[in-house]
Parts: sequence; structure tokens; C-alpha cells
Amino acid sequence: MDSRTQTALITGASGGIGYELAKLLARDHYNLILVARSTDKLNQVAAELQGQFGVTVKTVALDLAAAPAPKFLFDQLQREGGAVDVLVNNAGFGVFGEFASMSEEEILGQIHLNITALTHLTRLFLPPMLARRLGKIMNVASTAAFQPGPLMAVYYATKAYVLSFSEALTNEVAGSGVLVSCFCPGPTDTGFAKRAGTENSRLFKKIGPMSAEAAARDGYRGVMAGRTVVISGMQNWLVAESVRFAPRKMVTAISRWVAEKVE
Repeated sequence: MDSRTQTALITGASGGIGYELAKLLARDHYNLILVARSTDKLNQVAAELQGQFGVTVKTVALDLAAAPAPKFLFDQLQREGGAVDVLVNNAGFGVFGEFASMSEEEILGQIHLNITALTHLTRLFLPPMLARRLGKIMNVASTAAFQPGPLMAVYYATKAYVLSFSEALTNEVAGSGVLVSCFCPGPTDTGFAKRAGTENSRLFKKIGPMSAEAAARDGYRGVMAGRTVVISGMQNWLVAESVRFAPRKMVTAISRWVAEKVE
């Protein structure tokens, strides 16, 4: 099918990797449904992409961490009669700090958005794709998925779920015409670090982040090529692969050292 007749839904689309993925999809003539919490930012992105690429862009201002939100979104789109051919589950956030001192709201908020909303949206949009024997689902995890993460224990655990969930679905839908991919960017220059409180971590200060544009481009190419797991950047790939061969306690200790804040 011509991408001009297809629609991509991107969550967390108002900035960072979500915004860059929306640009790449618009460039390839996909019509877009952009979901995020900020109406103003969404409208700004929509106007830019419509003007630059001539695609149709629908915006939905919605907090997907709220339990009814994924079903509300799906039902609204069903009533409007539009099919979603590409689902990009990008919305997510992390919080820096020791688990015992973190608020319940921060802990459960990460689980609700990073796991529950992603799972619910996938469950809602996957069956219609299977019925049409056409579709792609891109679940955005992180290189955090490959090891435990002291000082960001919940965030790392949520991304491990996303990776495992996506790999299992890839096996289940094999031969169906639907592709499920998991995109695992490393540290990336987005608003994530500021919200998470990790701007002064060794990871960002000493190692340094990739640009959101470069990371999104790697992820987009991998997903469109049908790869199950896509890791952006050779350095990030090497780190993700190396943890399989190191003792778990060592991996966890290094993960904490990298996360710690420095002057």
C-alpha cells in the first residue's frame, strides 16, 4: 500500500524522539495522529508538519497515564472511521531517586504510562491490524531495558518489560503481515533528562547523549526494515550486548555508578 493512504499514531509526539519520528513518518507521506498532554505543543507540531509535508495531522491532547485514556482514544478513532497502520508507543517518563524515598505517585505513574498504557494501546490496535494483515507497532523502550538500574529502579524495570513484551509479540504475529519492533535508544538529548532529574548524572555529563534526530532516524530505519530490536548507536549496542556476559552484580554496580550525579 502507498503510505499516502496510511496513518501513523505517535504517542508522546510533542517533543524529543516522538516529534522526530513524526517528522520522518510525515516525510514518507503518512498521515498522522499525534498524542501528548500539551495542546499548544501538539498544535504547533501539527501546523509545522502539515505545512512542510502536506500530510493530514490530527491532534489529541490526552494524559495516557489515566486508566480510561487508551480506550477513550481508540473508541474516538473508531467512531471517526480511521484505521491506524503504524502505532508508535513512545510516551513514557522516568524519575531519579531511591525507590524507598520516591512518592507513590511517581512510582505508579511510571508503571501506568510506560507499561499499562503501552500494553493497552497495543491490545486495542493490534487486532484490527491482524484482521487487515497489515501494520507496524513500534514500542519505544531504552537501553535501560538490558540491565537493572539503581536510582531509577522502576524506570529500568518498565523498559525491561517493554523489551520482553515486544519480543514475545514479534513471535506471536510472525507471518501475519504485522510487524512488532522494540526501539531501544540510549541517552538522548530530549526533555527526558530534565523531567527525570538526570541532567547531572555521569551518563549525561561524561558519556553524553545522542541527538533526538539521530536516535529517531536509527529507530525508524530499523523498524521499517522489520528488525525486532533496534538499538541506536554502536556504543549503545556494545553496552547492551556486553551486559549479557558480565556478572549481574557487576552490571548493577556499574549501572548505579553511571546514574550517580557528578559536579
